[in-house]
Amino acid sequence: MSFRAMDIAASGLTTQSEAMGVISNNIANLQTTGFKSSRAAFQDLMYANLGGISLGSGVGLAATQLDFTQGPLQQTGQPLDAAISGNGFFRVTDAQGSSFYTRAGNFSQDGDGNLVLPSGSQSLRLQPAVQIPSGANNIDIAVDGTVTGTLGGKSVTFGQIEGASFPNPEGLYQVGDNLFAESGASGDPVPGQFGSGMLGSLTGGYLEGSNVDLSTQMVDLIQTQQAFSASSVVFETANNVLKQAQQLNK
Repeated sequence: MSFRAMDIAASGLTTQSEAMGVISNNIANLQTTGFKSSRAAFQDLMYANLGGISLGSGVGLAATQLDFTQGPLQQTGQPLDAAISGNGFFRVTDAQGSSFYTRAGNFSQDGDGNLVLPSGSQSLRLQPAVQIPSGANNIDIAVDGTVTGTLGGKSVTFGQIEGASFPNPEGLYQVGDNLFAESGASGDPVPGQFGSGMLGSLTGGYLEGSNVDLSTQMVDLIQTQQAFSASSVVFETANNVLKQAQQLNK
C-alpha cells in the first residue's frame, strides 16, 4: 500500500510541477503583445478494483487550455500598429509559405513596402498582402481594416487587412513568436472582414496587450505550491511507513 501511496504522491509532484510551468509561462508573458494565457487541466488516472475497493492511481495533466479573453488596448501612436477588439486573428505566412495566426498587430514594412510582423530572424508577411509605397504618409487603419494614406498629395487606399476566425480557437496550437497554427481541434480557418459581425474591429495606432491577470496567476501559484507541498508530505510519510514496515519484518 505504501508503494501505491508513493506512486500516487509522485504523480501529484510531477503534475503540480508541470502546472507551475504553465503559470510561470503566463507570468513571464505579462507584457507580451497579444499573448493569451493558458491554464492547466487535470485528470485522475486509471483506477484498480481490488476486492471490490476502487483505488485511484493519482493525477495527470490532461491538457493546457487557452484563454482568449480580450487583452487591454494600449495606445502606441504608431500608424502601422493595429489591435483587434473582439473575435479574430491576423493571418501571416513565413518564407516557406506556411500560414500562422496571431493577435499581435505590431506591423512594419519590408523592403517592398509589404506589411510584415517581426519573427526572430525573418519577417512574416500579412495575408492577403497590403503594400504601402515609399513616400506614403498619413497612414490610417480603419475599423474594417482598410489602409489609407496620402501619396503625392492625393488620398489613396492601399489595401485592406483581412482576418480569420476558427470554430474552436481554444484548439489552436501555440508555436511561439506570438503565433498560432491550426489543428484538427481548432477547425479550418474562416476568412472574413473585420467589423463585419463575425470578426471584431481594428483600432489603428494601438496594440492588444497580454490578457494575463497577475492576481489570478498568483492565487493559482499559491494553490499549486500548496498542492505540491502536500504531495511531498504524503510521499515522505509513505516512505517512512514503508521503512518501518521493513524493519518490523526483519
